[in-house]
Amino acid sequence: MFILRRLALSIFVIFGVLLITFVITRVVPSDPTAKWVGPKATTEQREAARKELGLDQPIPVQFVRYLNGVLHGDLGVSLYTRVPISQELKTLLPATIELVILSSVFAFLIGLPLGVLSAAEKDKALDHVSRFFSVGTVSIPSFAVALFLQLVFYRWLGILPIGGRLSRELQLFGEIPKITDLLLIDTLLTGNFSIFKDAVIHLIMPVIALAAGNIGFTARLTRSAMLEILSEDFIKAAKSYGLGQRIVLWSYALKNSLGPTATVMTMMVGYSLTNTFLVETIFSWPGIGNYVAISIITLNYPAILGVTVVSAVAFVSLNLLADMIILLDPRARK
Repeated sequence: MFILRRLALSIFVIFGVLLITFVITRVVPSDPTAKWVGPKATTEQREAARKELGLDQPIPVQFVRYLNGVLHGDLGVSLYTRVPISQELKTLLPATIELVILSSVFAFLIGLPLGVLSAAEKDKALDHVSRFFSVGTVSIPSFAVALFLQLVFYRWLGILPIGGRLSRELQLFGEIPKITDLLLIDTLLTGNFSIFKDAVIHLIMPVIALAAGNIGFTARLTRSAMLEILSEDFIKAAKSYGLGQRIVLWSYALKNSLGPTATVMTMMVGYSLTNTFLVETIFSWPGIGNYVAISIITLNYPAILGVTVVSAVAFVSLNLLADMIILLDPRARK
């Protein structure tokens, strides 16, 4: 029943996000027909475009038609390229997925041990340093970290590329493998290690910029969960039996923080997906973040709505997955 309630709530949240975004795109002063037929089009051409785009109908009717299209996998057509939004997102999404997954894994591998050690050394020097670092990384916007990394590693040191997914030479003359559209996986599957190395080098700064805030977020939540677990009676009993601090900390305490840890991981992926917009723009990363940033500037409403639908579904699905993982803990089912 809990999962069914959460599923129903998730559907309601997606519907609400879609409704609000749709209304906003319709009330903002703009003329989509001018983008569809050109600014020098005649009045008759613009009227024909309004009918073609369905803008001659009342907003509630437009929303119902759009919602029906979304349920059938139709996210509309770009006002500029006249290419279906679903097709454009299919092309751009793998680059974003690669960036989000790698940054989330990196943040998890750094933030989780940091939170565990911070809880183990409560109110000691390591704990104070960890908390200061966590608050600092959470407070600094990802775009500021991105600009700082470009300044240091590209401008001053000159050891990392300023942006892009691959070097220009490889994009023009290299044979880029396309199997899953996830560049690292495709290059490994085909044994193309020169492109793999170049792709990794281009990923370093975007991954760090996107992961910076999540490292502090993960460390703080892990510390909070671990402090609660470490105060439990079974931990005290384990220590009284003479078990070492390392075993108690990493085998017993961390294992029993499964629920909070799963929540941290899934939420982190969701936050990375929403924070990737500015990071991708700064690093000229060819993903949906850069795509929606350009769409906002150019008022490409169908593209904005399409990315909103995909992001909302992904974020809500991750929350639902976290709830399901938490239920694996018997204490959560009481």
